[in-house]
Amino acid sequence: MDSFRETLETFENSYPARDYEICIECPEFTSVCPKTGQPDFGKLTFVYVPDKLCVELKSLKLYLQQFRNEGIFYENVTNRILDDLVAATQPKEMTLIAEFSPRGGITSTITATYTAMSQ
Repeated sequence: MDSFRETLETFENSYPARDYEICIECPEFTSVCPKTGQPDFGKLTFVYVPDKLCVELKSLKLYLQQFRNEGIFYENVTNRILDDLVAATQPKEMTLIAEFSPRGGITSTITATYTAMSQ
């Protein structure tokens, strides 16, 4: 599981003194329900204010693809992905909105947020 994080690559933010927002949408996220073994589908939206590093998009795609066979609850995968991206990029702020497709007539949206502590 921890090896997933190693897939994430970054590049230097050319404007670290300016606060600006990056929004990345990943509409084809898949994982597996740990109870039923059935696939779960969702849309992930990342919104972050970078500090010194930005996430490289191809590496993010490859990172997310690793969850295709991972049995994990919505809440856990949302928080795990946020933790991994925060560890890789150390942003000023980051929010992950995970909107999962209906299953049994129920939809779930999980929102997790990170804010860097002022030093």
